[in-house]
This record gives sequence, C-alpha cells and structure tokens, in this order.
Amino acid sequence: MKAGYAKGLRDGLPIALGYVSVAFAFGIQATAAGLSPLQAVLISLLNVTSAGQLAGLQLMVGGASMAEMALTQLTINLRYALMSLSLSQKLDRTMTLPHRLLISFCNTDEVFVVASRQEGRLGRVYLYGLTNGPFAGWVLGTLLGALAGGILPAALTSALGIAIYGMFIAIVLPPFRRSREVRAVVLTAVGMSCALALLPLFSFISNGFRIIICAVTASALGAWLMPLPVREEPVEPEKREGAA
Repeated sequence: MKAGYAKGLRDGLPIALGYVSVAFAFGIQATAAGLSPLQAVLISLLNVTSAGQLAGLQLMVGGASMAEMALTQLTINLRYALMSLSLSQKLDRTMTLPHRLLISFCNTDEVFVVASRQEGRLGRVYLYGLTNGPFAGWVLGTLLGALAGGILPAALTSALGIAIYGMFIAIVLPPFRRSREVRAVVLTAVGMSCALALLPLFSFISNGFRIIICAVTASALGAWLMPLPVREEPVEPEKREGAA
C-alpha cells in the first residue's frame, strides 16, 4: 500500500517546525535590512531556500546587479537540481511533468532526505503531504520574524538574527568532523573568502562574486585533488560465464 497524504504530513511535520525557527531569523534579517514584512514573505513564498535567500538579501542590500544575483543563486542552489535528479528515480507514474515541477519547488535538503529513505516508489499524494508542511512553516516563520522585527528590542532581534548562521554551522559541522575531504574544502573556501574580503588587491570583487569564486574553486579543487574512490559493481556469475 502506497503512502498517503496524511503520512506525508506526519513525516514533514518535524521539518516544518524546524523551518519556522530558521525562517523566523530570516524574517528578522529582512526587516532589519529595510524590507517590509510583505516583501520578506514574498521572498520566502517564491524561493524556499535558506542559504539562497540570505545571500540574495545581502546582495539586494548591497545594490548588486541582476546578473550577479542570478549567478550567485545558481551556484548556491545547483545542488537542488542534483537532488531532484536523484529523487526522480523513485517516482511512480502519477508524477507527471506538472506535478514534478510543483514538487521540485519545495525539494529542499531535508525533504530530499526524508523522501529518499521511503521504501518503494513515491507518488504525488505522499510528496504533496511531505512538502506542504515545510512550505507553510517556512512562510509562516518568515512572517512571524518580519513582524517581530518591528516589535522586539534591537538587542534581541540582533541576537535572533544570527540564528540562521547557527543552522549553517550545524549542517556543516558533522561531516566536517568525519571527513578529511569536507574539512579541506571548507577550510579552502574560508581561507579564500577571508583573502578576497581583507586583501586590498581583491577589493574590486563584489560580495556575490566572492561567493561564486569561493564555492566553485573550493569544490573543484576538492573534486580534483581528493576524488571519491570509484566503487566497482560486483559481476554476476552468469555474466562471468558469458564473458568466458
């Protein structure tokens, strides 16, 4: 029996609750940067990407060009395309193109992990249940944060505004501890970011292009110098006999 909408909602509830807190921090940052609550909510309503929205907010405040913003978002959010390609291997026949497009809009890191762990094929009913909760939590959290930003004391909003950076650290820290390759890539990106920001030689590079340069260069170096070992698939006995 295939998983239904109710199971999708239950599986997505922890994600939704987590998104409320993270989006709350984004809403505070957005209003602190000069956006209205409506503008902050529209950003979350049309994007659903924490790192992308935070980077985009900084670029908007800094007066970056549309091309710079587009390239930055492409670099940060390219992983979603890879996750969607992977998840597409588990979809059943009910997932026609329109439904694939709608589900992919909210195929975040956490949604992808939960969906990937499900047994068997996934249908549109379950995936709508899984994504509706996190989407609502993300938009609601942004609205609450944007409204609270105009009410709470400045000292408190400043403290809450850095919560989103804590989320990024929490995501990176576990693989950083376990994997030498991840540590090398992260430290390379951090070192390059510091150099581009502090050295006068690179002062002409804007914030958006710094993100692009650091992310692409560090990941490319990691893939080139420390590639993952290729795992050979075991050859079935029948194929061995045929080859002989």
